[in-house]
Amino acid sequence: MKRFAGLLASAILLATAGTAFASAPPAPVSLAPAPGHPEVKFVTTEGSFVVRLDPERAPLTVRNFLAYVQSGFYDGTIFHRVIPGFVIQGGGFTVKYKEKKARKPIPNESGNGLSNLRGTIAMARETDPHTATSEFYINLADNTKLDPRPDRWGYAVFGKVVSGMSVIDKIASVPTGPAGPFKHDAPQIPIVITQAALLKEQSSP
Repeated sequence: MKRFAGLLASAILLATAGTAFASAPPAPVSLAPAPGHPEVKFVTTEGSFVVRLDPERAPLTVRNFLAYVQSGFYDGTIFHRVIPGFVIQGGGFTVKYKEKKARKPIPNESGNGLSNLRGTIAMARETDPHTATSEFYINLADNTKLDPRPDRWGYAVFGKVVSGMSVIDKIASVPTGPAGPFKHDAPQIPIVITQAALLKEQSSP
């Protein structure tokens, strides 16, 4: 089962996160509006939100994410993990908690200068740094402990919510508990992504 190595219990995450960088990663930068940055609209059972992607900072991650969006992979999937004050995570399971078959993992682009700040979208993965496939998470707070450091990989941020953050917060407030293969943190009423659609043309990374 993919996805946040121990599911982002921060202490465990920091203790197990993999290979070292040769040098310190760049300082975090803001994701300001820019021509050519594609936007994806998510329609969910709790409302809609829009994320703007950054193909300049995370070209491989954005290309991978858009391939899943444009193939309809995310339609009918759920947010299967909700941790208030931390993240909401989705993109890999159906309403019946059947894990969808994803494509091959992609390289980790966490050293791109984008930080895990509130409202950013990033890739979930296993302990191995290069295991992200389809699952993503949205930060509910400034989770800078998930950023890379000189001695370990981080979790790759590749965009930011630009509309509908109130919907993200609404999702974060739902009751959680056990469901499917998860012992805790699963919404007790399914939060379904009914559609994920590209709103802007992707510029060539």
